[in-house]
Amino acid sequence: MKILLLAGTGEARALAKLLADHGQEVLASLAGVTRAPAAYPVPTRIGGFGGKAAQQAFMTKHGFDAVVDATHPFAAQISSRSHEISGILSMPYLRLLRSEWRAESGDGWRFIDQPGEASAHIPTGARVFLATGAASVADWAELAEGRTLFCRRVDATDDPFPYDGGWIVGRPPFSLEEELNTLRSLSITHLVSKNAGGPTSAKLLAARQLGLPVVMLNRPALPDCDCVETPDEALAWLTNLKA
Repeated sequence: MKILLLAGTGEARALAKLLADHGQEVLASLAGVTRAPAAYPVPTRIGGFGGKAAQQAFMTKHGFDAVVDATHPFAAQISSRSHEISGILSMPYLRLLRSEWRAESGDGWRFIDQPGEASAHIPTGARVFLATGAASVADWAELAEGRTLFCRRVDATDDPFPYDGGWIVGRPPFSLEEELNTLRSLSITHLVSKNAGGPTSAKLLAARQLGLPVVMLNRPALPDCDCVETPDEALAWLTNLKA
């Protein structure tokens, strides 16, 4: 089979290795948001498709037999579009989506569906670690009113931070000690996070240890499609598809 792997996560890279080891023909596609991303063990393209029509033309031209969407849990636009195009082309589509984080004893989590709901849970004067990614920083303008925000990004930029506060530059994964140092050095009082799931939850462990409240943004709705949580399960799905 010829597989289009919509990538950009640790699960995508692990699946790419599994598929390469099994001799599958794979093209990994990265959005190009991160500079110098870690290499994949399969042919890789970097950059957007240029919209729905261009993506459909690309998928048709290259004759893929299946699509595995292993993008970030909050990459709702590309997931919805890829699922729709796959349906048009009668192309099997699988969503590889790691499990969510779940609150444990001692966690003070508040769940929201939209960024605009966060201000109801965080008082003015708060110092907020916005661990939601630089691409979505504009979505938190309402939260910035009367509060100091710090947002983490992978690559440094000359773009000024749009609110009171500043950028935090760093490439994951981060250890618990690193996250504790970040929260303490900035006198953070609240943490805001997307429920991305996965193993890199040190910021949540640090917030628990320091007794900090967490506002957790729920994931966007998932398309009605086949879905697995691990690369091994994705490989099994593809193997069954081939059979």
